[in-house]
Amino acid sequence: MFKRLFVDHPKAVDESYAEHFGVASRFGLTMIWGGACALVHAVVPGWCITTGSDTIRRLNKIMVEQRAAKGQAAMQMNTVDWVI
Repeated sequence: MFKRLFVDHPKAVDESYAEHFGVASRFGLTMIWGGACALVHAVVPGWCITTGSDTIRRLNKIMVEQRAAKGQAAMQMNTVDWVI
């Protein structure tokens, strides 16, 4: 049970528990900020005009593109052929 809750997912995304805690915490706080700005925008349409969508784009870029690049780098390290 402990392994499933605290080890399996961070390992699946190639992070330690501490790394995953940091990344997930930053994501969560950033989503709260983007959501709060979207609510402000709902009340006063002239404020925070692009903050919500900018936040979504930035988080998507981090999650999809950078994590894919990290996976590609790890894959490449595992498949390097030595030529002598």
